[in-house]
Amino acid sequence: MASTQVASGKTIVASGARPGTTLAAVSVVQFMVSLDLTVVNVGLPRIGSGLGFSEVGLTWVIHAYALTFGGLLLLGGKIADRYGHKRVMLFGLGLFGLASLVGGLAQAPGQLVAARAAQGVGAAALAPAALALLASTFPGGKERVKAFGIWSAVNAAGGAVGVLAGGLLTQYAGWQWVMYINLPIAALALALAWRGIAQDGPAGRRGRPDVLGAVLATSGAALLVFGVVRTDQNAWTSATTLTTLTIAVALLAAFVQVERTTKRDPLIRLGLLANRSVAGANLYALLFGGAMASALYFVSLYLQRVLSSSPARTGVEFLPFTLGVVVGSTLAVKLGYKFAPRSVLITGGTLAALGFAWFGLFRADGSFLVDALGPSILASVGIGLCLAPAVSIATGGVAPHEAGAASGVLNSTRQIGASLGLAALGTAANARTGEVVTPASLTDGYALGMFAGAGLLVCAVLIAVFVLPRPGQTTAAGAQKS
Repeated sequence: MASTQVASGKTIVASGARPGTTLAAVSVVQFMVSLDLTVVNVGLPRIGSGLGFSEVGLTWVIHAYALTFGGLLLLGGKIADRYGHKRVMLFGLGLFGLASLVGGLAQAPGQLVAARAAQGVGAAALAPAALALLASTFPGGKERVKAFGIWSAVNAAGGAVGVLAGGLLTQYAGWQWVMYINLPIAALALALAWRGIAQDGPAGRRGRPDVLGAVLATSGAALLVFGVVRTDQNAWTSATTLTTLTIAVALLAAFVQVERTTKRDPLIRLGLLANRSVAGANLYALLFGGAMASALYFVSLYLQRVLSSSPARTGVEFLPFTLGVVVGSTLAVKLGYKFAPRSVLITGGTLAALGFAWFGLFRADGSFLVDALGPSILASVGIGLCLAPAVSIATGGVAPHEAGAASGVLNSTRQIGASLGLAALGTAANARTGEVVTPASLTDGYALGMFAGAGLLVCAVLIAVFVLPRPGQTTAAGAQKS
C-alpha cells in the first residue's frame, strides 16, 4: 500500500496512493459526524417519553455528546498526529459504531447518556484525523480546492439529512434508529479507510499528548453544565450549587495551570489566546454555539409538543432552516471577496439575532407558516453567514504552523458553548414553564429560551464590533505574544 512521506515541510503522496478512496472515506466520516449533530434533535420528545427523561434531564442527550466531543477534540488531534491518522480514525469509527449500537439498545436515561458521551469520544478522534488525512492527501493546487469543496458540501448535507432522517426514522422505525443509522455509515467508512488509505508510518516522536489537561478541561466543563442544570432543584445560592460550580472553576483553573507548566505536548499554547483575533473569534463561537444548540432544541420541542407536528413532519419543517444555513454559507464565500470577514460576521450575527427574537414570539395557538417558517429562514441564513468568517478570523491572525491548532480550539469552543448555552437556557425555559405543563406554559418557556438565545447573539455581535480587529488593523503584537 502506498505511503505518505514528508520532505521539506511539504507532504508528498506516493504514486500508489488512492486519493479518490481517501476523499470518499473522509467524506463519509464527516457526513456521519455532521448528521449526528442534528439527527437526535427531532427524536428528543419520543426519547424523553420512551426512557423517562425529565424535561431538563433530556438536555443531557445533547450535552453528553457536545462536551466529550468538544472537550477531547484537541487531544484527539494530538493523538492522531503522534500515533497515525489512519489508526486513530479506525479506532474512532469502531468506538462510534459501538456506542451507537449501545445507545439504540438503551433502556434507561443513564445508558443513553453514557452512549452519547462515548459517541463524542469517537467523534473527537475521528474529526481531526479525517481532516488531517484530507489535507495530507491533497497538499495543494486545484485538487485540494476541489477536495475541500466536496468535504464542505458533505458537511452541510449531513446536517440537513440528519434533521429529515431523524424525523422519518423516529416516526416510522422508532427513536432507536436515530442511533442505529450510524452503523451502516460507520461500516462503509471502515471499509473504505481500511482498503483505500495508506498505512501509517511508525509512531511519531513528538512529546506525549497532555491527557491530564484534556481530562481537567472536559470534567470541569461537564461539572459546570451539571451545576447550572441542577439549579432547577437547587437554588443558585444553595450549598450544593455553589460547591459544584466552585469545583468546576477549580478544575478549569487547574487545566490552565497544567497547560502552562506541562512537559508534555500541550493541548493549546495559551499564548495563542493572546492574539486578539483568536480570542475574539473564540468568544464569538462560545456564544454562537450556545444560541444555535438552543434553537435546534427549543424549535423541535415547540413544533412537536405545542403544534403537535409528527416527528416526520417536524423533519420536513426543519428543512428550510438547514437549507438556509447552506445558502448563508454560500453567500459568505461570495461576500468574502468584497468584504472583510469581520463585517460578514457582524451582519450574520445580527440577522441570526433578529431571527431568534422573531422565534421568541411563539404562540400556543400558532402555526408553522406564521410562527416558525419566517424566523427559520432569517436565523439560518444569518447562522450560515457566520461559519466561514469565524474560522477565517481565528486562523488568519496566527502563524501558518498554528492555523490547525487555532481551528481546533475554535471547534472545541463552539461545542462546549453549545452545551453551556443549552444548560443555561434550558434551565431558564423550564423554570418559566413551571410545574403545570400546558401548551401555553411550554410556549412561554420555549419563547424565553429563544429570546435569551437572541441575547447571546447580540453579545456575540458586540464582541465582533469591539474586540475583533478592524480591517487593516494588525494583530502582529498578539501573534508575537503567542
